[in-house]
Amino acid sequence: MNFKEHISAKVQDENFEFSRHAVDQSILRNISVQEIREVFTKKIEILEKYPNDKYGPSCLILGFTHSDRPIHIQCSYPSRPILKIITLYEPDPKKWISHRERRLS
Repeated sequence: MNFKEHISAKVQDENFEFSRHAVDQSILRNISVQEIREVFTKKIEILEKYPNDKYGPSCLILGFTHSDRPIHIQCSYPSRPILKIITLYEPDPKKWISHRERRLS
């Protein structure tokens, strides 16, 4: 199983949790738990890896819901017993090029 498959398997097996920040952001940004699950039933892309993140290694994922809503999810590496979703948001076109590449400021 590759890195992306490990991450998706954790979510599909219900071995994930939300940080307090992620819960707050999901409410503010109107992103449901069901949409998060949908993202991981489809192909995901790893956009960035943060191996030296202050709270532990994490990565930024791009995925799409069943209605094709793009969602970015920062989560811990799948080596943890429970995958931690750190933050989530719909990519802002002012900051992202086609949801995959950060715009230069």
